[in-house]
Amino acid sequence: MVSKFSIFLFLTVLLQLGSWAKSASTLENFIQCVSINSELSVPVTTTLFTPNNSSFSSILQSPVFSLRFLEPSVPKPEFIFTPLHDSHVQAAVICAKQFGLHLRVRSGGHDFEGISFRSETQTPFFLIDLVNLRLINVNIKDETVWVQTGATNGEVYYKISQKSKVHAVPMGTCTSLGIGGHITGGAYGSMLRKHGLAADNAVDALIVDAQGRILDRAAMGEDLFWAIRGGGGGSFGIILWWKIKLVRVPEIVTTFNVVKTLEQGGTKIFYKWQQVADNIDEDLFIRAVNRVVALGTNSTDRTVMNIYNGVFLGGTDRLLKIMQASFPELNLTRKDCTEMSWIESANFIGLFPAGTPIEILLQWKSAATQPALFKSKSDYVKQVIPETGLQGLWKLMLEEDAPTVMTIPYGGMMSRISESAIPFPHRKGIKFMILYQSNWQEGDKNATEHINWTRKVYNYLTPYVSKNPREAYVNYRDLDLGRNRHKISFREASAWGQRYFKSNFERLVRIKTKVDPHNFFKHEQSIPPLTL
Repeated sequence: MVSKFSIFLFLTVLLQLGSWAKSASTLENFIQCVSINSELSVPVTTTLFTPNNSSFSSILQSPVFSLRFLEPSVPKPEFIFTPLHDSHVQAAVICAKQFGLHLRVRSGGHDFEGISFRSETQTPFFLIDLVNLRLINVNIKDETVWVQTGATNGEVYYKISQKSKVHAVPMGTCTSLGIGGHITGGAYGSMLRKHGLAADNAVDALIVDAQGRILDRAAMGEDLFWAIRGGGGGSFGIILWWKIKLVRVPEIVTTFNVVKTLEQGGTKIFYKWQQVADNIDEDLFIRAVNRVVALGTNSTDRTVMNIYNGVFLGGTDRLLKIMQASFPELNLTRKDCTEMSWIESANFIGLFPAGTPIEILLQWKSAATQPALFKSKSDYVKQVIPETGLQGLWKLMLEEDAPTVMTIPYGGMMSRISESAIPFPHRKGIKFMILYQSNWQEGDKNATEHINWTRKVYNYLTPYVSKNPREAYVNYRDLDLGRNRHKISFREASAWGQRYFKSNFERLVRIKTKVDPHNFFKHEQSIPPLTL
């Protein structure tokens, strides 16, 4: 007599075989469809990887910044498609729609919540990894650069530097960021106070829309072009190329690092930094990175260390005059300063060791952002945090194993651009942005406690940061702010949409409703259409 357990086991295996057969059939249909709809003659199978392929794990993991989302419990894509040509991406969209497949799109892998390569709500899904689309065409004559979506900040900086020593683009401080997603969130760097964001300087783009069409700025229209410059990735289409306006930089820039601890008057110096960082000469960018360190080599006592990274678009003499007049408390000296080319300053602000050859920018590496287990949150500050507030923040930092609190100064050009010029709204009145993060090692059983530490700091800072709404940076995604579920609603999405985009959120929703009414492009924090 056959036992109930045997019947159950047989049915389970049968269901698994059915699932595998369906998956294999879907894959075969996708391959055939992409082959038919692509211009490039390269066999699609050479660009597609399933979990049975030995390269699958390395391709999935290699660019990922946040290791939390590579753990076994996190759903993985059914397959990874690595296009070699724009038409491959276009065909992937056409075929995904035809067969009802969910997709995620990754250009660099730095998504803080991993939503560019994982899915909580749309499963099964496949991943389009744009790593092979990395062409860069620099035109010094008209002072622009066309950049394919998978290229990194570092690659773009390097390619421009080979054509001109006095041109650059105002993009991110992290050199390994993929351009495609970076600019969709705004993209700030060391020149934001002088030239604004990368998205402010984007003058054209190519995108695959929800209908599978490849559109440039003229074809997509000004509404959609507005939405993709700061409205966040993964909502309106797949960026293929960005055209960015080059900006002029001096042949010589000056950089400096000044380190202060609490025992060296760190609290009062940081208090003064808050007062001057957004008002000082806009050629000067001073980032403050706050970390916890041991007081001595053999000491178990710890303190907070404030590291001031500066990049000045000019020479040391003028920098020292500005600092003496505006921020003498930092006690910057000529010995602290190093003159270099702008491309060398990209290495500096990216935290590469002094003397690192600029060719490191071509290697998809970043000293500032190594793959790690971490949780981050962001805030915007409009009023100086009092010294008592800072002391409470330092106390919280000393409770955590490996915290980082980084503050990015605004002001300058950022204050002169309208909140509605592009979806990125954090402009006039913002003194600085805060990124706070907890890091931990693999095998640490206190991951939940580390994550909760970031939430504790977030709660603590409530009286000192922006309000109504409490603003956040969309490129520092934070699912604590809310997420789309299987049933997406405008009201629920407003919880995080207002924080990232303020009143621009409503316009983004209207544009989404117009260009993607059936919500083909979606994820946990994508812009919802009104029709759902």
